[in-house]
Amino acid sequence: MNEEDYLNQRVNKQIDWYDRKSISNQNYHKLLRITEIICAAIIPFISGFDEFFTHSNVLVGLFGIVIAVCAGISSLSNYQENWISYRGTCEMLKREKYRFLTKSNPYNTVNALDFFVQRIEDILSKEHIQWADNTKSEEVKKQE
Repeated sequence: MNEEDYLNQRVNKQIDWYDRKSISNQNYHKLLRITEIICAAIIPFISGFDEFFTHSNVLVGLFGIVIAVCAGISSLSNYQENWISYRGTCEMLKREKYRFLTKSNPYNTVNALDFFVQRIEDILSKEHIQWADNTKSEEVKKQE
């Protein structure tokens, strides 16, 4: 595989994937947290004006359920952790790519492509290992 193929078929695709996944996880995390905050703010309001709301106890209960469901989904899905991890990996890949393209140190040598491939694959390998470790940790927590 030559330099252009590796950049297009491996590096750019991985950068795009991590970028999309980071944005997606950030959006889910923020959506769930905003929903929790809004519901938590509405509960005391409804409770304070319960004479104006005929079924205030039902509404408070429903908003409490929404908060619990959002917190549970957020905890199970690790959106915040994934967002931060994926963004970090994406930025590391970009940094290596631009250092390689500009032939900046350490890519100002004869075997720059070999070194670049090794570093890119190391970054991706570390991310995959971290993901597997996190997945195993979550499975152990569920079994306890």
